[in-house]
Amino acid sequence: MMILKDILYKVSLDVVIGTTNVQINDIQFDSRAIQKGGVFVALKGTVVDGHEYIEKAVSLGAKAIILEELPDYQEEQVTYIKVKNTHNALALIAANFHQNPSRDLKLVGVTGTNGKTTTTSLLYQLFKKSGFKTGLISTVEILIDEKVVSTKHTTPDPLTINRHLADMVAVGVDYCFMEVSSHGIAQERVAGLEFAGGIFTNLSHDHLDYHNSFAEYRDVKKRFFDELPKKAFALTNLDDKNGAVMLQNTKARKLGYALKSYTDYRAQIVENQFGGLLLKINEHEVWSKMVGQFNAYNVLAIYACAIELGLKDIEVLEVISQLEGVAGRFQYFTTVESRITAIVDYAHTPDALKNVLETINSIRTKNEKVITVIGCGGDRDVTKRPKMAHIAAALSDQVIFTSDNPRTEDPQKILDDMEAGVQPQDFKKTITILNRKQAIKAAAKMANKNDIILIAGKGHETYQEIHGVRSDFDDRELIAEFLNQLNK
Repeated sequence: MMILKDILYKVSLDVVIGTTNVQINDIQFDSRAIQKGGVFVALKGTVVDGHEYIEKAVSLGAKAIILEELPDYQEEQVTYIKVKNTHNALALIAANFHQNPSRDLKLVGVTGTNGKTTTTSLLYQLFKKSGFKTGLISTVEILIDEKVVSTKHTTPDPLTINRHLADMVAVGVDYCFMEVSSHGIAQERVAGLEFAGGIFTNLSHDHLDYHNSFAEYRDVKKRFFDELPKKAFALTNLDDKNGAVMLQNTKARKLGYALKSYTDYRAQIVENQFGGLLLKINEHEVWSKMVGQFNAYNVLAIYACAIELGLKDIEVLEVISQLEGVAGRFQYFTTVESRITAIVDYAHTPDALKNVLETINSIRTKNEKVITVIGCGGDRDVTKRPKMAHIAAALSDQVIFTSDNPRTEDPQKILDDMEAGVQPQDFKKTITILNRKQAIKAAAKMANKNDIILIAGKGHETYQEIHGVRSDFDDRELIAEFLNQLNK
């Protein structure tokens, strides 16, 4: 229980009708979850406007309503608080309600188009193996030290974030590593959090269904660094053309990492093969189980972050050599008899797909085929579909276009959009199989000894969503099953 005026700390109030000297026991932005004595925050979303449910929230016992537009009628026993931005207000009151847990641990946010999940997950592993109680908030899972919590969003809502951070503080977590998405920044989900540091991975084409332009997408990412406190560090990939942009207005300590540029933290790739990477960092060679140049950046970022958080150089390098890859991120296996290599990767942006295929092509001997199975998600940025198809066809020997998560869109329409990007010289390389299971089965049958199969787009996901209905589906299980059948 808390007094309403206490959870309103730092919230800019326009109008207050009623008393703020009242006890409240809960905060919700879903009117269906309101409990008697709770606060309802009316959020304006892209589909639903919470202001339409104020009356319902009051009927269920809400003591206070935080809103952007006052209703014509106000209940006498209810406090109405008008603010300019209820998304921002929700984040601030959520932090206050949970005693601002981000101040009681070291929270590091990782943002960028690709690499957020890998970087945060590797940081979690590194600090756990270094003896610290550690937390993780990522696309794949939320970890409260060793307790696993399922997640649906890259960056959860502010109530969920602060609740989990409070749980981390309660069990003595020292460090927490968190993915920070552009949606999460734009929707103020990370407002009110105190970050010890921020990491920028890279920026490429993504989420233009949500952001109006690439410039807007970039500037939303930049806003995260603009708002870092002076005592934090801002660590950016200076090989990315947008890396320096992230640092332009930050008050935090400015740091860079790169493979190609001279900056604070530098690395060199000595060897790159399916077994892993041999890197030279600060004149020390270190072996990593990660594969590809894109993962060299991720490894260098976690090394730099660990040093900035006070860990010892040699100890960090020793632990890096022990770190395991992340589920659905260049996750691969090779069959014993046929030596067919199957790779499952979450690559769902043009740049990520290009990185994965270029990595495969840099390692292969050229005596084998690369067979790519690829689709694009429905109800998402349509402009990247032909670009991804073009990249897949240009950098593979054979390509199967198939469904990803069509969601509520017509699956065939998505494939038509993709096929428009294939260049005439690549037509013969491509086929279309609408059913993803059959597409994966076809890839397994097409593969000969030593060939490489890439199944891209869904990675760690264990479901497929078609016409709004989710069903069990795991690329990793299916390709293993089909290749094992061929080996019998």
